[in-house]
Amino acid sequence: MIEAPDLPLWAALLTSILIVGGAAFTLIGAVGLATLRSFYQRVHAPTLGTTLGAALILSGSMLCFSVLQSRPVGRELLLLLFVLLTTPVTFILLVRAALYRDRSESNQEVPPLD
Repeated sequence: MIEAPDLPLWAALLTSILIVGGAAFTLIGAVGLATLRSFYQRVHAPTLGTTLGAALILSGSMLCFSVLQSRPVGRELLLLLFVLLTTPVTFILLVRAALYRDRSESNQEVPPLD
């Protein structure tokens, strides 16, 4: 039977705080998606929750595996970069498409032009 190396207490606590915090932000984003009324309100919550939640979860993962392997682990940085780049772009494209559709249909719930 192979024994896994032990994670020091400070690293275990910090890792758990980061992962639970990330999960909480992701949950808040999911609840916002389910409870807010209009599309324009609903699109903000999961975007912010996903970005910050993923950043915290990946930071906790990086910390845990860097301490266990006694060397920096950077694979999570690529995932974080991908999430940080694609989530806002997707948000902008979805909102622009919805605005175009709603303005062409003369929908009254469209946010005003500023």
